[in-house]
Amino acid sequence: MTGHEPAPSGAAEAHDGGANLSEEAAAPFSQGGEDRPTDPAAVDTSLRSPEQRSRTFTGILVNTALANITTSYLWFALTFWVYLETRNVIATGVIGGAYMLLIALSSISFGTFVDRYRKLAVMRFAAGFTLVMFVLSGVMFLLTPTPRLLDLTQPWFWIFTMIILVGAVVENMRNVALSTTVTILIEPDRRANANGMVGMVQGLAFIVTSVLSGLSVGLLGMGWTVVVAVVLTVLAFAHLLTLRMPEEVRVAATDAHGAFDLRGSIAAVMAITGLFALILFSTFNNFIGGVYMALMDPYGLEMFPVEVWGAVFALGSTGFIIGGALIGKFGLGANPLRSLLLAVVVMGFLGAVFTIREWAWLYIAGIWLYLILIPVVEAAEQTVIQQVVPLNRQGRVFGFAMAFESAAAPITAFLIAPIAQFWIIPYARSEEGSAQLAPLLGEGVSRGIALVFLIAGIIMIAAALLAFLTPVYRRVSATYAQAAAENASDTAAGNGSDADAGTISERDAAPRPPAG
Repeated sequence: MTGHEPAPSGAAEAHDGGANLSEEAAAPFSQGGEDRPTDPAAVDTSLRSPEQRSRTFTGILVNTALANITTSYLWFALTFWVYLETRNVIATGVIGGAYMLLIALSSISFGTFVDRYRKLAVMRFAAGFTLVMFVLSGVMFLLTPTPRLLDLTQPWFWIFTMIILVGAVVENMRNVALSTTVTILIEPDRRANANGMVGMVQGLAFIVTSVLSGLSVGLLGMGWTVVVAVVLTVLAFAHLLTLRMPEEVRVAATDAHGAFDLRGSIAAVMAITGLFALILFSTFNNFIGGVYMALMDPYGLEMFPVEVWGAVFALGSTGFIIGGALIGKFGLGANPLRSLLLAVVVMGFLGAVFTIREWAWLYIAGIWLYLILIPVVEAAEQTVIQQVVPLNRQGRVFGFAMAFESAAAPITAFLIAPIAQFWIIPYARSEEGSAQLAPLLGEGVSRGIALVFLIAGIIMIAAALLAFLTPVYRRVSATYAQAAAENASDTAAGNGSDADAGTISERDAAPRPPAG
């Protein structure tokens, strides 16, 4: 099968999870190395120099950062506002869980559209849709009395919340497209560094978002916060219209079809040895993330006023920038999977101990160190996918990974919020529970949440350490090392055209048994 031809057989046979994939579907890349994962008629990197392409990528990255700031700003503000008005962790847990659940349900479609259409066109559609949703939320806030809007037993609260969340979710289609632009615009040996820069920009978005959200809710109120979000969305959309990516001459020939190509997504993942295991490794981070998503804001808001909590979270979020900058400078090492799992182990430890006492400095330091490691987890997965998956399937692979990993967080968020609200927090605040927890967790109003964090962190550490011992980890590490070595050998032998095209040879993407 050439890079120009669709692969319906692989998609059709993936309904069983890939167990009965044909040899061609399971190893869809020629061994001769004549074909390439990208359609050469669709992507022409000879039109501009690597420096010019890098500048275009920087423009796309900055635009995506502005869009992410806007959606996160409104989402964080909604969470702050709802908790401060209701003091109900179930409401905040449902908001956070619903966001991740919608991401999980929509990501396959996002990936399908990214594979079927030009990357900038997908980004522009997502920006326009988000703008419409945010305008609708503003109209609803204006027309609905606040007491009715905050009544959790009435539909107005849930409709208002869903409009904002749907707009924020669709904006994530841009992030899937962004990952594929790294493949088109960035040289192969610099992709890990580029992915680190993505993490650094996301960290900057966290800082700006947390400060703006806290100040907006505390000083302006929710209504003006929606207005600010609409204005920022308009600016991002206008800037996006000015960007050009001439390297994408046309849409690459792809086997993607319909609006929700689940079978094709599964086939694309199962075609690469160990890729599904990599997605599982990344999912470890999201299990504990669901616990923090549900309870970290309530913990912070019990410790600080809303304006101060926004600034505190901004301070902690500088760790995200530092983590991304370190990857941008030094990369991920010879084995990104090992770096990923080591990061998850340390994140579990931090999650277990950063609320072991109700000390502000400990909480801030824990958040800072935790966020340093998040770019490692994300960049490791993206770097492997960009190296071994053809461009015309990358959208669906990134979408599948986002769907699978995002599904983990809502499970824990939906489960832990009511458990914490009705059982753990009341127990920890009772005289008996407080006395029993004091030797381990000290004293304070949030010891129940601290107990949840401690248990979640221990589970996370155990899961990551066990993953190191699995045969799958050893096979994936060996496959990646062999592919990286052969790619470097090809480049040294003078096959620079592959690198200029932002691709690897198809024999590098073919599944291989581990060495030895």
